[in-house]
Amino acid sequence: MALLPNLPDVLIIQPPPAFISFESDFTQKFNILRAWESPLPLDQFLTTHAQSVHALLCRAETPINADVLRLLPALKIVVSASTGADQVDKAECRRRGIAVTNAGNAYAEDVADIAVGLFIDVFRKISAADWYVRKGLWSSSGDYPLGSKIGGKRVGVVGLGSIGYEVAKRLEAFGCKISYNSRSERLSLSYTFYSNVSELAADSDALVICCGLTDQTRHMINKEVLSALGKDGVVVNIGRGAIIDEKELVKCLVNGEIRGAGLDVYENEPHIPKELVAMDNVVLSPHKAVYTVESVKKGGEVMIANLEAFFSNKPLVTPVIYG
Repeated sequence: MALLPNLPDVLIIQPPPAFISFESDFTQKFNILRAWESPLPLDQFLTTHAQSVHALLCRAETPINADVLRLLPALKIVVSASTGADQVDKAECRRRGIAVTNAGNAYAEDVADIAVGLFIDVFRKISAADWYVRKGLWSSSGDYPLGSKIGGKRVGVVGLGSIGYEVAKRLEAFGCKISYNSRSERLSLSYTFYSNVSELAADSDALVICCGLTDQTRHMINKEVLSALGKDGVVVNIGRGAIIDEKELVKCLVNGEIRGAGLDVYENEPHIPKELVAMDNVVLSPHKAVYTVESVKKGGEVMIANLEAFFSNKPLVTPVIYG
């Protein structure tokens, strides 16, 4: 596609998911530099466009590290298409004076819906029972084992940001008792705050992981936390895979030390431990919680708004605050 001389360049390194198109609103407003379509190696492609690229748009799966940033000396903004921005070397961006934005609240409601869906599925055994029926076992082996009531469950939300709050509201409507751990206590809410995740787990029937991935949260859900949650406890993760120590999670599930798990994210996506695949008390989703027809549209609008604000020297819509 020929570049239009009067439109600003926006670099995209990896292709968007197949169901997202940049052929309409984005290409009317920006020259999209598609690194993945170039026959050049990435470093050569970046060097070729080094002086014209002031803006970079990236997926959650695209690491924007110091090596990439070093090849883009004119870069002034990184626009993350995801709610988080843990794929971006924010320390290097801070040093270079590069702004970082994310998708803000564009996906919060849709991600919360998946979190609640996984929560219900694990406790009520919906996917496992579906498999039981499809395999013809209902007629040959009798009734499927009972699930567990949703109302009255004690739910610990880890990370009460925009997504965590939407999860809490939904589960509260089911009659669940909500507690939470977050970077700071939200005094305007009536939910019980725990500064220690293990203590939160010990007082919960389920943990729903909604926080971002940082050095502090990596493997935060470890053996100690899972043991505190106990054999009747359930883990739901719609944050990032590495927030849970996946090896310890597998051990706890195999040994019956927790009841089950509902997972949309994994440590080494798209590779998933074979033990998780084999368990009927584990519900697996292919990192799709953010994606609905509506959320894709809304997320695109947020990205465009941030890029337009940047190129117009106006305040960014969803800046990532990092210190």
